[in-house]
Parts: sequence; C-alpha cells; structure tokens
Amino acid sequence: MTDIAIHWFRLDLRLRDNPALRAAAKHSQMIPLYICDTSEPDALKMGGASQWWLHQSLMSLNSDLDDQLVIYRGDPEQILMDIAKQSGASHVYWNRGYEPHRINQDMVIKVKLKQRGVNAISHNGRLLWEPMTVLKADQTPYKVFTPYYRKGCLSAAEPRYPENAPEHMNCLPKPATSLSIDDLDLSPDIPWYETMEQLWQPGEQGAADRLSRYINEAALHYTRDRDIPSVEGTSKLSPHLHFGELSPNQIWYAIKDHFRDDSIDNIKSIDKYLAELGWREFSYYLLYHFPELPTKNVSSRFDRFPWLDDPTSLRAWQRGMTGIPIIDAGMRELWQTGYMHNRVRMVVGSFLVKNLLTHWHDGAAWFHDCLLDADLAVNSASWQWVAGSGADAAPYFRIFNPILQGEKFDKDGLYVRKYCPELKDLPNKYIHKPWEAPQEILKLSGITLGDDYPQPIVDLKQSRQRALAAFQEIKTA
Repeated sequence: MTDIAIHWFRLDLRLRDNPALRAAAKHSQMIPLYICDTSEPDALKMGGASQWWLHQSLMSLNSDLDDQLVIYRGDPEQILMDIAKQSGASHVYWNRGYEPHRINQDMVIKVKLKQRGVNAISHNGRLLWEPMTVLKADQTPYKVFTPYYRKGCLSAAEPRYPENAPEHMNCLPKPATSLSIDDLDLSPDIPWYETMEQLWQPGEQGAADRLSRYINEAALHYTRDRDIPSVEGTSKLSPHLHFGELSPNQIWYAIKDHFRDDSIDNIKSIDKYLAELGWREFSYYLLYHFPELPTKNVSSRFDRFPWLDDPTSLRAWQRGMTGIPIIDAGMRELWQTGYMHNRVRMVVGSFLVKNLLTHWHDGAAWFHDCLLDADLAVNSASWQWVAGSGADAAPYFRIFNPILQGEKFDKDGLYVRKYCPELKDLPNKYIHKPWEAPQEILKLSGITLGDDYPQPIVDLKQSRQRALAAFQEIKTA
C-alpha cells in the first residue's frame, strides 16, 4: 500500500521545529505543499510589504527543500482534495491557524478529507499556549494581560521544547502542474523594496541569524534599550515570527537556555522580553475568543465615538508629513523599511486616533499594508489598545505627547535626523519642535517651515483637549 502524506505549509515556512512537517516526514513519501489561498477574506490578504517578504521566504524554503516545494493558487479545500486523490495520499498534515477564517477553514477541510478516507491532522506550530487551553477558573477567557500571562500561561505546563528538522524527507516528484514562485506575482511593481533587501534576510536561516545576533548583542540590555528607536535594542524578529520562519518555542528556549545561569538583573531583562512574546500570545488569544476584534470595538461605548473623516490629515500621517518630527520619522521608517520601532508605533498610533480623531481602522489598514510583520491578531489588538477601545487597553485619556516622547527616547534626535534629513541641522533643543525655533535658527539650519518641512497639521494642546472632550461624551452618554 502507498504511504504518502501531504504537508500543507501555511505561516510555518521552516523545516526546524515544525510539528506537522515532522509528522508528514515519517511517512514513506511526502508532498511539501504551499497554497496561495484565494479564498481568504480581505482582512487576511497580504499588503505589498508582506507579499515581498513572502516571495523571499518561499524562495528560501524551496531552496532548503531542494526545489521540491509544490505550489498552487486557489481554494485550499479543493486543491487538497485534488492532490490527495491524484497522489493517493493517506494523510494531510498542517499547523493550525487561529484567525476566524482559518479556524472555519480547518474544520471544513478536516470533515471533507475524512469523508474521502484521508486522515487530516493539525498541530500547534505557531503558539506557546493555544488559546482554547488557557481559561480562568470559571472557564471564561481572560481580558487583562497580566493575569492571563502570569496565572494562565506561566502557571500552566511549559511550552513544548523545539525539535530539529526531519532527518529524512522523501518527496514525491514535483507535478508538472505546480506553479513557480514567480507565478504567484508577489513582487511589487515599483522598486521601493530595494531598501528592505539591504536590511532584511527573509527565510529560516535569516531568522536564526537574527535570533543569534539578538541574544549575543542586545538581549541583556533589552530593558534599558527597548524604548530607544535609534539603537538596536529589540530583536526585530516579528516578521520572521509572522511567517513562521522560526517558532515562538525556538525563541523562548534559545533565550532561556542561553541565560539560565545569569544574574538576577540580567534575568529581569530576559523576562521582560519573554513577556513581549506573551503579548503576541495574548493578541492571538483575544482574536480567538473575540473573533470580531479586527472590526468591532471590544468596548462598545466606542461605537458612539465621534471620529472625524479627514482624508487630508490621514494622508499627511501616512506620508510622514504631519510637521511633528517623531511622528514623521516613524511613518517614514515604516514606508522605507517595512518596520517601525515599537515605542514609535504607540506614539504614531496615539497621534492618529487622539490628536487627529481618525478611526483606528484607518491606522490598522495602513499598518497592514506597509508592515513586514503585518499580523491580523497583533495589529488588531495593538490598535484597539492604543485607541482605548480594546481589552486591557490604555485609557483613552492617556494621550502620548509626541514632543515629550521624542525628547525622552530620542534626546539627541538621531532617529528623527535619520528619517527626516531636512531637519538634520537643527539644534537638539528644537529637533522635536521646529516650529518653536527662532527664525534665525531655522535659517541657519536651511529650513523654511511650510516649504522644506511642514508646519504642524494640528495644535497638540488643542487637539488633546478635543480628544478628551470627545471621550467625555461617550463616557457620560
């Protein structure tokens, strides 16, 4: 009898610590399959930056598989049925998704395959703790991060230890109908990705290299450096995590094992970083238990919030032309590199939803299109957090002052000068508030506000008061 298995790659584009792949590789023969899913809803369709990364990541994976990756485009349900029938496969393996569409998709595909006598088995290759396993004592989901992480996760069983890549993978010959990676047409029409090519190395080896570099060069200083956007104080592993080029388990244990015998001060920095992995888990947890998270306010009172519809201000924010340097630097970093420093993400998010009174949906949509790590769960949970409408969200009245944030975390203006070079000659005193600089200082710095760099599109003090008044409306309504 034939003993053929299909491994369906999704957001798990790696060979190491891939539970579903290991299971498939135990069969006599296997088919490593990637499907460009055309049935996905708009919320899951990749933006331009993510498509660029996916192209590179698939190239890397295919190389690691000795050019044996089978590729199709279409509805996974139909494609899996067809390939199972044509190949005589007895098993189909994949790693679970936790987005509403993928949960439903998994259920339907399992039923259809089993009706045809094919075993359909899914694994956890994406999370440390699956959301259905972490509940409060009354069996309801957590809505606050700290008890979720400390009581629900850290007191539960330890996450599984990562495993090596399968020792042997006997792949069936690639069928003639398989597409090439180029056939998926993922590369953008304009070459704005050229900067990203110099900064990022998509693929499993790139992920391993970045993790190693972070552990050896920055991990011990995470608590000190994590909020400073001009230094390499964070791991920048989020794009690799999103595409599954490494698992959270690999990060968790690589760090724990490396620093197991370190001092208490060092362990505090490590624990702080691991808690950020916990926030990623919490985002998936919220999406699983509250599937309308990407579109619906968790706090229903925000359904009455008087958002403004101001395309001009939104466009200025998107382009990094608001006249507020730390905001513009962050938005330009996003466009140029496909990434934005986490502290700056909070500041630009607060500015959009509070100072500009623009709906968080618009911010989430722009991030989804521009971020290499665009992730439905994390993006939705983070924007609801900064807007004040989500679970365990920042209070709406907590409005980041971008001037103070810049002066505190970019005190020498290195980050602003990098992404807003027109301001590079301004003294530090005015680098975060050029509109306060005397005319002679502006002239010496070669700046005419309104020509070389915009005047602020909004008064920070007045817009803060406007936001607080708007919040008071829904608070008392």
